[in-house]
Amino acid sequence: MAAANFRVAQDDQGRRHVQLFGQWSLRAPSNDFAKLKKLLEPFFFDTFTKWDLNEIEQLDAAGASTLLSGWGNKLNANISLRPEQAELFNTLIGLTRPPSKKIDRDWLSPLNALGKGVLHLLHHFTEFIHLLILLLLEISYLFRRPQDFPWREFSANVYKSGVNALPVTALLGFMIGVVMGYLMSRQLHSFGADIYIVNILGLSIIRELGPVLMAVLVAGRSGSAMTAQIGVMRVTDEIDALTTMGISRTLRVVLPKVLGLTFVAPLLVLWTSGWTLVGGAFASNLELGISFRFFFDYLPLVVQPINLTLSLFKGLMFGFVVALVACHFGLRIKPNTESLSNSTTSSVVTAISGVILVNAWFAILTRGIGV
Repeated sequence: MAAANFRVAQDDQGRRHVQLFGQWSLRAPSNDFAKLKKLLEPFFFDTFTKWDLNEIEQLDAAGASTLLSGWGNKLNANISLRPEQAELFNTLIGLTRPPSKKIDRDWLSPLNALGKGVLHLLHHFTEFIHLLILLLLEISYLFRRPQDFPWREFSANVYKSGVNALPVTALLGFMIGVVMGYLMSRQLHSFGADIYIVNILGLSIIRELGPVLMAVLVAGRSGSAMTAQIGVMRVTDEIDALTTMGISRTLRVVLPKVLGLTFVAPLLVLWTSGWTLVGGAFASNLELGISFRFFFDYLPLVVQPINLTLSLFKGLMFGFVVALVACHFGLRIKPNTESLSNSTTSSVVTAISGVILVNAWFAILTRGIGV
């Protein structure tokens, strides 16, 4: 059995002719196709070289692939083949060359994506309104039967959402107050308006920053915890078990969380705003020499008391929005861990976005009050 080999000849015009012969297949154990390909490399790069494969005794896929890779995975007129060899090469070319696909551009795909997004948003909005109606029905039921009010769950949520949040809200409020007081002090001092630091800090913190800061912290801390807790109850079928026993999930799960956070949110606003003002007074004392006593004595004179009322009312609304959004996404969690993580993230983002929207709406309505 002759091994694969080749001979090179040259015609009168100086063009080389490569003639292959022998067994160009794996049946010849002495064949080394890597070595053969290296020896044939100078001829592969010469586009005028003619190839003659008619004297090859046997050609299989291994030998054909070696030659085809050297020819750039294509056949040209300089290659002389027998019909069965041409069929083998064409088969290999079809396997290595992916079929060209005509990409049809769907001009309606952006419109379809927009429609799906709008329908998804409408579905969320419908479910949210449905949960709100159920909550109002349960509250009306409790007016008729106050003995059924879930005091234990309510107090537990007040403790977890309010008392446990005191350290982090105080620390962050104080640090933000220090930063605001430091930056404003440097700017006001350059204009000789040191005294107005009390006006700016008092109005901005009491009216806007305190409630919004509290809502963002509560949404990231308590709101995510509520969503995760209800989601775990969904995964472990505790919600379905309540329904099976004839117990209202809205009354036992949703209502205590919503009322608990709504009740404690105004108190957290007072706590957060107070520590933020302390931080601002501390920075004012260091930068401008304004004493703590003067800062807090002068504060009620320049900030109208109605701003504190507006701040507490904002806290009430923000707590209600954060708790209701958290429960909404918690009840929509499917029994898998991916849905739990996605819904918890969506809950926090939606709650913070809702708080900012409500705050903007409220600021427009009360733009002429207390300023």
